[in-house]
Amino acid sequence: MAKKKFKTSDWDHIKNVFLDLDGTLLDLFFDNYFWHQFLPEEYSKKFNISYSEAYKQLQIKYKKKIGTIDWYCIDYWSKELGLDIASLKNGQKHRITVFPFVRKFLSRLRKRNYKIFLITNAHPDVIRIKLKKTWLEHEFDHIVSSHSFGVPKETSVFWKKLSEQITYDPNETLFIDDSPGVLDKAHENKIKYILTTKQPDSSKPIRTKSDYPMISNFIEILPE
Repeated sequence: MAKKKFKTSDWDHIKNVFLDLDGTLLDLFFDNYFWHQFLPEEYSKKFNISYSEAYKQLQIKYKKKIGTIDWYCIDYWSKELGLDIASLKNGQKHRITVFPFVRKFLSRLRKRNYKIFLITNAHPDVIRIKLKKTWLEHEFDHIVSSHSFGVPKETSVFWKKLSEQITYDPNETLFIDDSPGVLDKAHENKIKYILTTKQPDSSKPIRTKSDYPMISNFIEILPE
C-alpha cells in the first residue's frame, strides 16, 4: 500500500491534480448532518412517525445501498423516500462550508498551470448547489461525477471509464480523497501520488491511522 510521504519536490513531477469534493474540499459535516439528522426529521414529519423510528428506517435503507451508485443518487433517494432531496439540500445549503486554505491551494495550482480535476461521487445537481454556494464553480478544468459512468469511484470500472474520458498519466497525477475504499482503487489504478484528509468531518475526531499520507489542511502541501 502507498505510504510514501508527500514532498514539496514531488510537485515537479505532477501535472494533474484530482480532487474529491465532500470530506476533501468541503466539510463532510454538511452531508452527515443532512442524511443522519435533518432527513430523519423530515421523514418523520412526512410519515407521522417518531424521529427514532424514522432514523432507524433510514439507516436500514442506507446500509442496503452503501458502495453503489444509488447511495450517492438523490434521484434514487427522492423516489425511495418520497421527499425532494435536491430541494431539501438547497434549503440547507447555508451549512455547506469550504475547508481552510482550499481557495489558496486552488489559486496556487492555477497559477502554476496544473490541470485541476474535480472527481466526485456527488450527483450533478448536488455539485451545482455546492459549487454555487461556495463560489468554486470556476476553479476546475474538468468536473467528473461518477453518475455519468453509472458506477462509484470505489469500483475499477469507474477508473477504466475515467481513463477513457480524460487523458492523464497516472505517474504525473496527485489524487486527494477522504474515502479509504476510493483511495485503494486509485492506488490499484497506478495513481502515483495519493493523499487523504485527517478530519473529513470537522465535528468528528481527527483520524490517526491511514494507509496513505494524511494532511490536516492544504497549506501543508502548497506548491512553491
